[in-house]
Amino acid sequence: MQNLLTALLAPLALAFAMAGPASAQSRIKDIASIEGVRSNQLVGYGLVVGLAGTGDSLRNCPFTRQSLEGMTERLGVNIRGSNANSKNLAAIMVTADLPPFATPGARVDVSVSSLCDAKSLLGGTLLVTSLQGADGNVYAVAQGSVQTGSVSGSGSSGSSVTRGVPTAGRIASGATVERETGFNLDSLQEVRLTLRNPDFTTAQRIAAAINATYPTTALAENGSVVTLRAPAQLGMAAFISRVENMPVAVDTPARVIIDEVNGVIVMGENVRISTVAIAQGNLTISVQESPQVSQPAPFSQGQTAVVPQSDVTVEEELGREIRLVNGATSLSTLVSGLNALGVSPRDMISILQAIKAAGALQAEIEVL
Repeated sequence: MQNLLTALLAPLALAFAMAGPASAQSRIKDIASIEGVRSNQLVGYGLVVGLAGTGDSLRNCPFTRQSLEGMTERLGVNIRGSNANSKNLAAIMVTADLPPFATPGARVDVSVSSLCDAKSLLGGTLLVTSLQGADGNVYAVAQGSVQTGSVSGSGSSGSSVTRGVPTAGRIASGATVERETGFNLDSLQEVRLTLRNPDFTTAQRIAAAINATYPTTALAENGSVVTLRAPAQLGMAAFISRVENMPVAVDTPARVIIDEVNGVIVMGENVRISTVAIAQGNLTISVQESPQVSQPAPFSQGQTAVVPQSDVTVEEELGREIRLVNGATSLSTLVSGLNALGVSPRDMISILQAIKAAGALQAEIEVL
């Protein structure tokens, strides 16, 4: 009986020994996004007032003067034709991101940037500014005190010190949403998941994981899109909430990323190398000039002259014998084989490119 049990367990133990480590899994929400569920960019033009003499020069910025005249006219004050030359205001552009499903009354952050020759927006206040979307409709209204987070100072001699960017700032929760985008998720019959890193294997795994729990609700259209159709007993929002938390093993292509400027190498776990022999060494040639002075004998007809003398030396790094790097079955084996050469990251970049040229590197090399 004991011999029979041993015979039955031996193949199982062998299978566990041959199996590699389990692939890391990620939630679907971390590797894909819902098509249509995104932020929208808003932009507006406005005025910042209350600056301590660091605003636009009205003579050099005609649009700032026109904005000031138009604003005061709406408030019942006519300054057209006057010699106004205030430097306490600045024309700025306001930008913001409207989050998905933002409702009227919600607050969003805005960024402001100077348009003309203002030196600083520190301490300024943004006047009411409408923010428009790409369709020309107003979706939010911004107003508030500008925070630049910068420091600047200058002396009477003209020297100055500036830390940060004083002509750009931010207003936390400075805009109020006035209009919804009109995207109604719950009324959709189907939605599409878009993979952030397109891959056919990952897309098929996502569809298989969803169909295992909710049959016939997911279809991988290609390596980038998986179509979802909510089951009858669930709404679209509830279905997406359950789907986005499902774990899926992400498949990645074999790729080597090389940053030659900073000497950085990043390799994916699927990078493999065939058996190859590598030799690497450095050759240094030094030339040293030691000029000698030739002095003639006393009372002779000769002249003093400089005689050039050059010493040329050649140094070759020793101990760099040819090494055999066996076919790697894992990334750790590949790294250990390359580290055995004892080379720097910059030399390893050249080695990897040479291995790729020899056809022994089964990966794509991407140079930044």
